[in-house]
Amino acid sequence: MTKKVQDMVLEGRIPAKLVCKTIKKPYSTLLRELNPFDAHAKLGAETMFEIVKATHNVSVLEFMARELGYTLMPLEPMAEPKVTRKGTDTPARHPEATM
Repeated sequence: MTKKVQDMVLEGRIPAKLVCKTIKKPYSTLLRELNPFDAHAKLGAETMFEIVKATHNVSVLEFMARELGYTLMPLEPMAEPKVTRKGTDTPARHPEATM
């Protein structure tokens, strides 16, 4: 499961450093917690929940539900976060994306 969350952060649509800023966790700390081969650092449930909220990626929740014999269904469709340049509808790049 840690590998799935690691993939969400490192290969997701939102840059990993922006995810770290959003969940208020240092980049190096989060990468260590997401490393499935680091036996001394573990990803906490609260951090995983914050990552799911920050990334809007529920694939790890779907995996957990499937493994337990359940289906995960949204109550309402999730709206994609929209970031635009000030005063326009033109998409803007996150400044943190270039860190």
